[in-house]
Amino acid sequence: MNWLINLLAKTRLLKGDLDYHLVRASMVIIYFFFGYQKWFDYEAQGLIPFFTHGPLIFWMYPVFGIKGSSYFLGVSEWLFGALLLAGFWNKKLGVLGALGSVFTFITTVTIIPFMPDGWAPSAGGFPAMVGNVAFLMKDVVLLAVSIYLLKQDLVRVLEHDTARASLIAEPAR
Repeated sequence: MNWLINLLAKTRLLKGDLDYHLVRASMVIIYFFFGYQKWFDYEAQGLIPFFTHGPLIFWMYPVFGIKGSSYFLGVSEWLFGALLLAGFWNKKLGVLGALGSVFTFITTVTIIPFMPDGWAPSAGGFPAMVGNVAFLMKDVVLLAVSIYLLKQDLVRVLEHDTARASLIAEPAR
């Protein structure tokens, strides 16, 4: 096992920000595809159980209707994805995208306890998840990823601002 660890330690895997860039790119891709779905009726209809049982989004159907709520989500997902994409070059925009992403996944994770028929009675109920609850469980990881990106972008913004401030404070020689 040690030889494998030593071999992996010599690869580029541990050098630089590859992990950070892969995580950011994967979130951009996820937001693009999930946002795209929201423009179609099949997705708007499929979201009904999520909206009607989401403690943070239950209000959207009375305000926007079924299609309007789906469009609202699609626009939000594309906006957060675009901000995460822009975060490759501008960390402050990345912070906004990650913050939106954190909010998105807090919203979806809070639906899990309220989703009816989410636990298989034939397997004894909780923790045997089925259907929509099983689909939402991925959002627990996506919430963690969003928090990771938020932290990374905040650290990079603060380091940049601190370095810039120290350059400005130094007297010219």
